[in-house]
Amino acid sequence: MNTKLTACSRRTGRRTVNFERKIFVSEAARPLRVAVIGAGPAGIYTADILTKSEEVRTGAVEVAIDIFDRYPAPFGLIRYGVAPDHPRIKGIITALHKVLDRGDIRFFGNVEYGKDLTLADLREHYDAIIFATGAIFDAPLNIKGIDLDGSYGAADFVSWYDGHPDYPRTWPLEAEQVAVLGNGNVALDVSRILSKHADDLLVTEIPENVYEGLKSSPVTDVHVFGRRGPAQIKFTPLELRELSHSRDVDIVLYEEDFEFDEASDEAIQTNNQVKTMMKTLTTWLTDQEEGEQTASRRLHLHFLQSPHEILGEDGKVVGIRMERNRLDGKGGIEGTGEFVDYPVQAVYRAIGYFGSELPEVGYDADKGVITNVEGRVVDENGEHVPGLYATGWIKRGPVGLIGSTKGDALQTITHLLEDRENLYTAPEPDADTFSDYLDAKGIRYTTWDGWHRLDDHEKALGAASQDAKGEPRERVKVIDRDEMIRISRGE
Repeated sequence: MNTKLTACSRRTGRRTVNFERKIFVSEAARPLRVAVIGAGPAGIYTADILTKSEEVRTGAVEVAIDIFDRYPAPFGLIRYGVAPDHPRIKGIITALHKVLDRGDIRFFGNVEYGKDLTLADLREHYDAIIFATGAIFDAPLNIKGIDLDGSYGAADFVSWYDGHPDYPRTWPLEAEQVAVLGNGNVALDVSRILSKHADDLLVTEIPENVYEGLKSSPVTDVHVFGRRGPAQIKFTPLELRELSHSRDVDIVLYEEDFEFDEASDEAIQTNNQVKTMMKTLTTWLTDQEEGEQTASRRLHLHFLQSPHEILGEDGKVVGIRMERNRLDGKGGIEGTGEFVDYPVQAVYRAIGYFGSELPEVGYDADKGVITNVEGRVVDENGEHVPGLYATGWIKRGPVGLIGSTKGDALQTITHLLEDRENLYTAPEPDADTFSDYLDAKGIRYTTWDGWHRLDDHEKALGAASQDAKGEPRERVKVIDRDEMIRISRGE
């Protein structure tokens, strides 16, 4: 064993152990140990891209990757943030499942950073740590009445209908008329679930408590409000078309909302997605004018209206006051000073998510992201913290589609590989003994094999139940955390 004096540790592809200011370098090579915090799409894509990088494929770098998640089951946003009737969810989960099923990336569930493992704990065992914790809370909306009973964040509602283990099992579905604020895909998910008949959701994995809650809902009208015009909506064509697939739900449009300016015309002409969605909307508008709407529920799509105030009586929501907007010709809007009141008993804000601060990691409270430069985590002086990286929504903010995280991941991984000679070097890198370390801390962690047990159990629950047509269901989601852990661990 060779000995050298240095003030910092450089990674040379050989094991290094820090002792005071001495570094002892053994001749035995070892893999680069990488921890990914978050087993949603961002985290799994990141791990996958690292394993497929040229440096790893050619053998220039050997890696050993562990993915951690605070929940007992993997897939993050896909399992707990996407509506259960979303048509693409199966495809995304299948792709993520294949990555972890290869066996070269380990999964540790029910392990929470900042609670079960500190930064110092991770530093002991990993040379690089990538945070992919996403964003689970609603962005704030500072208008009068936002704190009234009946005013909700869409993220909380999504967590309820997706069977999130840390959320209450009931939801106050008492309103006949509901407002949903936002013109993104989450707003559409929320409005679709609110307006859809519960029996039609039995073909999905929704748990029994969610079905019973939605079935008891007295809702008749759901109003979706967007600040800008139809040509500026943030939906995707697929999500928009899904609205028309709901049984016994009429889509209601308003001709006065279909205002266009030069920027709108340009968007329609140059953007195929916008062009497709405008064709969908105008077709619906024509059909509405020519036909009779007789459904028991209605889904109203409003444009060019901004929330001004939530109206209340006796502490409860009784309406919402919207300000009419006009297009400014440049793709933006300006208020008109004209206000319209709508009678509603519940308001859901779906105006975006916001990332949470993580212990011992720099945080930008204005943007809700880890302080970073292209995925490299930086300190208060803007200097890169060796071995710390970020990817996904906690890196760039909660914008873009799920697939956008692949670009984030590639950028972050590129920088990590560039930095590999200057990473923090873990003194206890033995992967085989890490599970023993978790056991010693009393952490009831779950594994990928455990996910297979839970997956099989949920499918069995589905086979033993029936949808509205009497057909077996594909799966029923387990939502109790302790039950998920017991099943996953085979206890």
